Formats: sequence, C-alpha cells, structure tokens
Amino acid sequence: MTIMSKLTRRTILKSGGAAASTLLLPRFAIGQADNRPSVTIAVQKVTNSNVLDVLREQSNVGERVFFSSIWEGLISKNWRGSLEAVPGLATEWRRIDDQTVELKLRQGVKFHNGDELTAEDVVFTFSRARMFGESEAKSRSTIQAFEKIPTPRPGKELPPDVPAVARRIWPDLVRVDAVDKYTVRFYNATPDVTIEGRLSRYGSDIANRRAWDESASYLDWARKPITTGPYKVVELKPDVSLTLEAHDEYWGGRPPLKRIRFLEVPEVASRINGLLSGEYQFACDIPPDQIAGIEKNAAFEVQGGTILNHRLTVFDKNHAQLANPLVRRAFTHAIDRQAIVDSLWAGRTRVPKGLQWEFYGDMFNADWNVPAYDPKLAQDLLKQANYKGDPIPYRLLNNYYTNQVATAQVLVEMWKSVGLNVQIETKENWSQVMERAPTRAVRDWSNSAAFNDPVSSLVAQHGPNGQQQQIGEWTNAELNTLSEFLETSTDRAARKKAFRRMLEIAEREDPAYTVLHQNATFTAKPKSIKWKASPAFAMDFRAGNFEA
Repeated sequence: MTIMSKLTRRTILKSGGAAASTLLLPRFAIGQADNRPSVTIAVQKVTNSNVLDVLREQSNVGERVFFSSIWEGLISKNWRGSLEAVPGLATEWRRIDDQTVELKLRQGVKFHNGDELTAEDVVFTFSRARMFGESEAKSRSTIQAFEKIPTPRPGKELPPDVPAVARRIWPDLVRVDAVDKYTVRFYNATPDVTIEGRLSRYGSDIANRRAWDESASYLDWARKPITTGPYKVVELKPDVSLTLEAHDEYWGGRPPLKRIRFLEVPEVASRINGLLSGEYQFACDIPPDQIAGIEKNAAFEVQGGTILNHRLTVFDKNHAQLANPLVRRAFTHAIDRQAIVDSLWAGRTRVPKGLQWEFYGDMFNADWNVPAYDPKLAQDLLKQANYKGDPIPYRLLNNYYTNQVATAQVLVEMWKSVGLNVQIETKENWSQVMERAPTRAVRDWSNSAAFNDPVSSLVAQHGPNGQQQQIGEWTNAELNTLSEFLETSTDRAARKKAFRRMLEIAEREDPAYTVLHQNATFTAKPKSIKWKASPAFAMDFRAGNFEA
C-alpha cells in the first residue's frame, strides 16, 4: 500500500489549508471510495478480428462483449426479456412513409468522452466515412470481401469488410438527415418494412464523431471506440483480454461494476477450474455435459438455454466434389440431427424448422423441416452424382463453438457411413477457415436472427451481400432475385411465398448450408452473484442486473 492510499478524508482535512486543497483537487479520495466489485469473465475468444468495431466484428463472441456493455443503437433489445425491440438512444420513432423513418433522440446521453449525443453523431455513424465507403444504395451486386485481421493503416480508409457488412445491413439506405439537434430521419431508396428492425440490429450502433475525427487511424479508433454504453474501453490486448471500466455518466444509471475483464481461456476445463477456484466470476460456453459436475458444488449454478442462433454446416459449391448439388444434398440427408442433440447437448436444444424462427410471426413456415435423415437417399444421390469417394476437406476450429470438435467427429462418421470421404483439417483462426483455395469445401458456421423477419438471416447471411456470396463460396441467381423482392416488397403474403421458395433453394435444391440444431449458450457463476443471463450471447451488466 502506498503512502497516498493510506490517507483518509479525516487526515487530509486535519492537515488544513493549502495542503488540503492540493490533495482534494484531483478528487483522489472520491476515487478511493468506489467499492463496486470488479469481475473477470473467462471466454473462449474475445473477438475474432482483434478490433471492437461492430461492423468489423460480426460474431457471437463480439455480441458477448459489445452488448449491452459498450455499443448501443437507436432502437435496442430487451436483453432481460425476449429480445423484443425497446427504446434505446431514441425514445420514439414513426413512419413518414414506406421509405422514411423519423426518430427522436434521448436527450442528455453522454459519450465516454463527455460529449452529448446529438443528431450529428447519428448522421456521422451512417456516413460514407464511417460505414458505407464507396458502396452505393440500391445495388445488389455482391461486394467482394474476405475475413482478415486488419493491419495498421496510416489513415482512416475502411477495411473492405466494413462497407460490405454495412450494405448487408442497409442495402438501400440513401442518407440520414438531422432534422434538428435531437431528431433524425432515415431515407431509403426503396420501400422497406424492416427499417425499424435494421435500426435495432447488431451493426447499427452509434459512434461519437469527434472521437473518430481525432483518431490517428481506423485501427486506433477500432480498438478503443468512444460509444454511449455503461462501460468504456480501457484496453484491448489482441488474443488475450479486454478490460472495461464503468461509465458513470451512463444515461441508464450508474453501472454496478467498477471493472469488467474478459479473458481468453480457450480450454473448457481451464474455464471451469478457474471459476471453481475463484479466479473467474463467470465462465462462458459451458458444454451441457459439464453442467451437472459444476452444479454438484452447491455454491455454483449454470444459466442459459437456446438462443436466436442456429448451427450450420456450410458448403463451397466451387469445390470440385461439391459442384454437383446432389453431393451437397447427400450431406444433408446423412445427418441424424436428433442424435447430435440427444448425445452432445443432453436434449437441452432442438432441431429447428430450417433457417427460421417462430418469432418471425406470420412469416414463419410452420410446415417446413430440415432435410430428413435418410442414409439410403444419401447413398442414391451420391450414386446419381457419380461420386467416386474423392476426399472432401472439412475446415474446423478447435471448439470455437460449444461441442464443435465432438460434433464434427460425429458428422464425419455419419457422412462416412453413406460413402462420403470427409477429412477434417483443423485451423487456427477464421482467416484460415475462409481462405479461398481448392481445399475450401465444408466448414462450420452459425446464423442469428437479428430481428423478426427473414431478411435478418437468410438474406443477410446468404443473399447477394451475405457472407457466403461475399467470400465467393456460394451463389444462386434465383435466390438473389428473391432476396431483393423480400427486401423491397410490402406485400406480406407475397413476401412469405418468396421466403419459402428461398428455403427450397438454399436448403434443398442447391444447398448453401444445412441447419444442424438451434444453438444454446450456458454460463456458470457463483450463486452468490445475483445476475440473470440473457437469451443471447450478450451479457447484461447494467444497473439492476448485478448484485454480489
């Protein structure tokens, strides 16, 4: 303990006069009075891209550290409820017409640098400089992009993935205007029934304009963005940790934690051991078969369950053995999905009805199903395709997803049983998994539904500017035409018909992917910590959701 830290308010006041004034000016005693706890959260990965830009880090692990700690949008989600839309940085919004939405900003919101949120920051966030680059609205041509960790740049040139993701989220946004200091209008080039959903989704979060202007480079800014969330970035150590500290001027109330540290601990056993020893207060991505062992200790519990995310197997139709859709169809019919759910997930998740969710409401196709488990059909399809048993690579990460390796091993055996010669190739990172090469054939992925409409997933992930097409993995002309219709039509019946046809193409006729199961996430913690898990990867540490 330093001499300074031994000083109390009483001893400072006793010293009197100038000495007291000198000591009190820095408000050191106030800082020392902060008795809020700090926590360490063991995660398997902090970010994949080693930046904190919501347009660059579009991932499950990014969602965990971003929301609702750092980034916030105009329309938010109820992280403690059912993820329904709720007011965020905007208090209200209204439709002007099919192409225009007006929002009123919450007044008095402070950024981490002390600036007040105004319409200027919103206009900047959706500008060419920050989001769109040279891309154009109302263009369905695929923006070529590739997953790479950004390298330092002397200026603020956007990495190619940023405008690519921006047009994935906002294909037809023309501009955002400031009506007054606290009012903004979003103008679309086409009708769009999903503008409000797009405003609430991952990637439409608001950044501080002055912080961008004052940053030396994009990378400098992206590793310490200035936002409005309850916690601000102290330090990002790539591939190691992320440290946040309380933003005490947060509009939603004083944060209950002094500091949050997300620490990369790739091995499940190490995360669990660290939790039980008290080194970590939370351990994320707990496999279901480990839950009972943790909860044998009465001091600990595991929270979580299914989320709006599906695990997929994804195909590169450019690979020589996968060019024939009959081979990809054989993959889909060789999988006993329920066996995976029962054996690896202890029945804690389910096999969904394809790439869709019930919260789509009347857009949900209740009578649709994933391809049936039919080994005989799979064998017949391979025979029709004249497949001769040539090797097909399966690029794999080491448990980036919960149970990823175990699932892959089961899948390989199922595929082998029908005659598919699938060979696992373990990779270190997503750049290696995505690399364009003759060995890119099969990989793992997951898709989320960012809001309650099919454009949030099927179009956003597999349409003209979905990741699969942007990295040159798969494309289909009819699906692309239907994607544009789904994004611009206001006829709900016609939109639902188009969506069903898209499912037929992407999951049956020309498989882009096949859904394995709905994803689930489980987090372990001491029972003494009063905290509720969200139905998402995101972890909520705002006022009212943490008490030690």
